[in-house]
Amino acid sequence: MDIHIGFWIIFVIMVGVMLYIDLYVTDHEGHEKTLKSSAIWSLIWIGVALLFNSSLYFFYENGHEKAMEFLAGYLIEKSLSVDNLFVFIMIFQALNIKRINQPHILKWGILSAIVFRIIFIIAGVSLLHYFHATIYIFGAILLWASAKMLKDALSHQNETIDIENNLLVKFFKRRFHVVTNYNGNHFFTKETGRLALTPLFIALVMIESADIVFAVDSIPAVLAITTDPFIVITSNIMAILGLRALYFVLSGMLDLFRYLKHGVAFILFFVSIKMMITDFYKIPVSISLSVIFSVLVLSVVLSLIFKKEK
Repeated sequence: MDIHIGFWIIFVIMVGVMLYIDLYVTDHEGHEKTLKSSAIWSLIWIGVALLFNSSLYFFYENGHEKAMEFLAGYLIEKSLSVDNLFVFIMIFQALNIKRINQPHILKWGILSAIVFRIIFIIAGVSLLHYFHATIYIFGAILLWASAKMLKDALSHQNETIDIENNLLVKFFKRRFHVVTNYNGNHFFTKETGRLALTPLFIALVMIESADIVFAVDSIPAVLAITTDPFIVITSNIMAILGLRALYFVLSGMLDLFRYLKHGVAFILFFVSIKMMITDFYKIPVSISLSVIFSVLVLSVVLSLIFKKEK
């Protein structure tokens, strides 16, 4: 069997089994996620990603290079995902979504995100393959995203979520009746004999729209490291699969990562430059991985040293 097909099969089976256990075996409806179980699952997902990375290193074609590409892509996606948790928290707060209902929304949000990511990645790789100039467009997008993120980080202003002016929310509200009461974990209910949307569905729509915007930054960032569809897809999916568990670990202590946004902004700046100069000089993957890892470690260390004043 071809080694590439073999790794695709291993990846799909591994992710499928892990998802089934995480989402359906250990996920008990009506019970809140505990910090302990969420921390354990976060570590399990990270461990699975590192195990997969090790298998690339030892058994995949050009394994040393591919393993570094995977790890760099994984770290970029993971760091951006942590920053995106701020948005998820604000969405749940704005809609008054109870903690007990949040795992159900995140479950379907992440499953949908996987589908969208695969579509966007295939589209991005195809654009780069057939229209080389796209590399400069992606680089410009990353440069803009870096500047915007740094501006937000330096402004110290509290971000807000505008539920009513979200285009998707407005679309659904125009076409369906939206109730204010919950109906368990259901996205839909019936009121006076007609179909109605619950606040959980609106939250799911907000989560999905936020993730689509988020993907505009994250996917070009990983494509700056490699355009190998296998590496881009696997590193992306591995990073977002543990996001649900990580959310409940970090939701109460995101203030501890006050400099993470600064670090991510620098990483986006770095990969944007890497992408735009690739025709003149190719920055080695080992250098990219070292920069990404060092910046993330420095961001966390500075956040722990200079804690946010109450």
